[in-house]
Amino acid sequence: MAQTVAPHGGTLVDLWAPEAERPERLRAARKLRAIPAHERVRADLELLSGGGYSPLTGFLGRADYEAVVERMHLAGGLPWAIPITLGVPREFAASVKDGETVAIVAEDGEALATVEVAERYVPDKEREARQVYRTTDRAHPGVRYLLEEAGEVNLAGRVTVLRRPMPVEFPAYHRDPAQVRRIFEERGWRTVVAFQTRNPVHRAHEYLQKCALEMVDGLLLHPIVGATKSDDIPAAVRMRCYEVLLEGYYPKDRVLLSVLPMAMRYAGPREAIHHILVRKNYGVTHFIVGRDHAGVGSYYGPFDAQDIFREFAPGELGATPIFFDNSFFCRRCGNMASVKTCPHPPEDRVALSGTKVREMLRAGQPPPVEFTRPEVAQVLIEWARKA
Repeated sequence: MAQTVAPHGGTLVDLWAPEAERPERLRAARKLRAIPAHERVRADLELLSGGGYSPLTGFLGRADYEAVVERMHLAGGLPWAIPITLGVPREFAASVKDGETVAIVAEDGEALATVEVAERYVPDKEREARQVYRTTDRAHPGVRYLLEEAGEVNLAGRVTVLRRPMPVEFPAYHRDPAQVRRIFEERGWRTVVAFQTRNPVHRAHEYLQKCALEMVDGLLLHPIVGATKSDDIPAAVRMRCYEVLLEGYYPKDRVLLSVLPMAMRYAGPREAIHHILVRKNYGVTHFIVGRDHAGVGSYYGPFDAQDIFREFAPGELGATPIFFDNSFFCRRCGNMASVKTCPHPPEDRVALSGTKVREMLRAGQPPPVEFTRPEVAQVLIEWARKA
């Protein structure tokens, strides 16, 4: 079988408690101090559990936290762009002793995981917001969570996962990194490109994916199904769009659709680095970075998420970004193109704003076929009628 790329740091981390021990550990966890799990924390536990966040074995301590915030590297020198932290109320942190084990619990009161508390520290959240999100504006969803919802004190320590942190909404597509890697090996894929999305797929996405697929053995379509903004289209609708597209327009033996149960930070450039490192842990060798990757509002320039890769030495990330400009259908060219390949003016391009597309869908009017495949448009129209 083909060998996939090494995980970030060299080893795929596994933080699951041994299966035979889980019932007893769950019973014991009921006697521990409990931290209610925010949706963001649940998603981070999901990625920690199976190695999606390798080499992390838990929530960041102060040294790693400060190194990531300031230098986009862990204290030991390995690239890492987004702080993975567990914030708790100041009163709770004061009651916990170093070395104590605490439980992270779901709404039913049962533990999802335990944390061996190695240290407690007060993060500089204003600095974290400026460095990671490039703004302290609370209108930014990532900044708002950091400054208003995350606790005042970070607890750091090794995590042990006792049960699945996130609901498995899409059983056929919910795979941990080791499972995805195994599929790549079985299919003989030595090179794999991943595509990140939190939005419904349209022709521009399809164009980027297929251009990249010309260069590698396989394509991992890896939509995020963790926490997103309240006005994002639901994950179930986005997944159905992918299913109908794959049924008619992609070679089935060269594409794998699998979900990523990760919470969006909307951190733009920093999140682009985060996304490529996580996908590397899933066995990906290449990663598509398009215009305004992981952006929100007007906080980032259209190509900031591509420019940030220049801040790392060649090969340092261990996976290769593939950069694309904005793509569109050009009526005069008669096909999909980008500003790099199309000489014609904007009036020849089929380009619709998100607002315009939503208006058309609510009216039951499909967007032009040059913008969205008819099968995808029908899924979106049916959703818009019910929304």
